[in-house]
Amino acid sequence: MNEKLARIFVIVLLLGGSIAIGISWWSDQVDVITLHARMPEEGGWTPADLTIEAGQPLHLHLTSDDVIHSFAIGQSDQPAVDIKPGEMTKLTLTFDQPGTYTFYCTRWCGANHWRMRGTIIVTGEEVEQADESPLYLELGLDIDAVHEAQVVPDEKPSVQRGKETFAQFPILNAQTYQSLDYYRSHSPEQVWQEMRGDEMLTSHTDQQLWDAVAFIWQSNTTPEALLEAEELYAENCAACHGVSGAGDGVFSGEQVPVTGESHDSQTGHEIVHATDFTDPYHILSTSPAASQGKLIRGGMGTGMPMWGVISTEEQTWSLVSYLYSFQFEEAQ
Repeated sequence: MNEKLARIFVIVLLLGGSIAIGISWWSDQVDVITLHARMPEEGGWTPADLTIEAGQPLHLHLTSDDVIHSFAIGQSDQPAVDIKPGEMTKLTLTFDQPGTYTFYCTRWCGANHWRMRGTIIVTGEEVEQADESPLYLELGLDIDAVHEAQVVPDEKPSVQRGKETFAQFPILNAQTYQSLDYYRSHSPEQVWQEMRGDEMLTSHTDQQLWDAVAFIWQSNTTPEALLEAEELYAENCAACHGVSGAGDGVFSGEQVPVTGESHDSQTGHEIVHATDFTDPYHILSTSPAASQGKLIRGGMGTGMPMWGVISTEEQTWSLVSYLYSFQFEEAQ
């Protein structure tokens, strides 16, 4: 009996060993890419360009060579994954649609944090989609031009007061001013100027019309969109533009050359202080279409990164709405 048990035990050990060897062999056959994260000045992502076929799993081992970083995919619901020094984080991704996807770091590690981007090229037969140009291009806007408002309000416009004023507008006038297309294609100052020249609105004071502008801006977004935009702003914008939007973030105007580059070679990435969203002369002269254009394309000559590959179109419009909230006193 003991001899029989001993034989069974040996057989089990042999089978277990065979299974373990099989698993080890299978693991060796899986293509695993080790992705190193470093501060941008030291190289950023290595490798920075990956290729995979649509529908095939992409196996990644993520590790940091210096500080804590994070890995996220732009325009994706895939949650960000923290990458810690000296540790290996395993991640498997599968992309159903061919195209170029951007991966990036969500943890601010320095002034050049936004340069920590790489691409995943997903090959396969692409589905033809309509080519929609950004609104700023359709409108022919020069988003690099510097504009200064000629007229600004004496006091911060109030959304609540504006709602009361707007309720007194003739219906046809109200429908025009409040439409989404009109809002996106006009700056707050342009809307105020047109209202001021509207014969149907001559009984309203200058401040009342500015209040109405504030109401129009808030009525073209939602509390949910603004809440999401506030989180996006804190994650991606506040380090440069400041929590209050005053352009005084900890990394404002501190972009420095990455390894092997000089300032002269960084066209579009010179040291320029971040925009002050609390400055009415600048923001009230800028249309939402122009603001969204600068957001998705980036600011050539300012160091403003391109967020179009990171955020969805809906997120960019929500973020634009949030930027104007620095100018208006929101309804309680």
